[in-house]
Amino acid sequence: MNLFNRNEIRPKPLAERVNKLKVLKLAEKIEKGPIELSDEARESVERAAEAIRRARKLGAARILTYGAHSIKNGLGPTMAALADEGWITHFATNGAGIIHDWEFALQAESGEDVHRYVMEGQFGIWEETGRYMNLSFLVGAMEGLGYAESIAATIDRGKITVPSFDRLRAAAEESARSDDPAALERGAAALDLMTMAARGNLPKEGIVYDIPHPYRDYSLVWRLRRAGVTQTCHPMIGHDIIYTHPVNYPAAIGRCAERDFLAFVRSVANLKGGIYLSVGSAVMSPMIFEKALSMARNAAAQRNETIGDFDIHVLDLAPSRWDWNGAGEPPADNPAYYLRFCKTFSRMGGRMTYTSADNASWIPALLEELRSRA
Repeated sequence: MNLFNRNEIRPKPLAERVNKLKVLKLAEKIEKGPIELSDEARESVERAAEAIRRARKLGAARILTYGAHSIKNGLGPTMAALADEGWITHFATNGAGIIHDWEFALQAESGEDVHRYVMEGQFGIWEETGRYMNLSFLVGAMEGLGYAESIAATIDRGKITVPSFDRLRAAAEESARSDDPAALERGAAALDLMTMAARGNLPKEGIVYDIPHPYRDYSLVWRLRRAGVTQTCHPMIGHDIIYTHPVNYPAAIGRCAERDFLAFVRSVANLKGGIYLSVGSAVMSPMIFEKALSMARNAAAQRNETIGDFDIHVLDLAPSRWDWNGAGEPPADNPAYYLRFCKTFSRMGGRMTYTSADNASWIPALLEELRSRA
């Protein structure tokens, strides 16, 4: 198999990129409102808030999965408030959700012009985003961190420390003499970093990158780290701009992402009496949820237990006229059958509600409703 050599690529400094999104302006817009919602959307906000209150009393999971546009709309601080105030116990997103979050923390801007930069052969090929995020995973994998944890740790520390080639070799050799799975994983992660250095993408003497994040208050992953609330990320290889960079090493990403997925399954296992919110995630959220729920139910069955009696609230912009609760699953010749974020969740055995609304209005309205009857 002939492979493309990423070392042929020349990333440009992130400061040269023209960005369409300014987080300070977005956050100000969210804070000022007004919240514009249809009557149907407001009713769904009230139902979701009531389900969250009920789940909190039971100590059940309150999971919020979101697509990247929730971050791009400036909702990071709003969602952080849902965590700070104890309403949501687990947040999950895709790779793009973490990228925009990190860029906002670094420079308060994100969102490049895809059409322009694809035509120039420059889309996604930016030095700081590619290098620092990939190094976060390479180092985080050695530390036993998850995907979102690795980025939150980089933001929190303001730096990334890459050990020397010799220290990595010593760590790999030491772990190779162990039969402890965790030690063996650390050794494998050390070999990943050694591979990057051997390719000439990292200095063999080691290096410390100082990376201040002056806008980290707008970072949801950092705020959740401070609050002690679980955040997971569920990426797909090749989907995100970080895969263009020469330092990208999907083995390290896989090590981190596996931890995130298993943490997600652990939260889903506590969903009995709880609530699952899927906001603007048409693919990632339904796909990971159906596997996680099946795994959790399988394990529960070994204990003669069941996982049921939970609410699912799905929010997206696409209209849906199908009666998902009353009419069952639509036939394959009906366009509604291909609304994955409705079809999948309607099969899961919970009480599913679908709402067509803008997350920039719906999530602030949910926080407002929860606070009104706290």
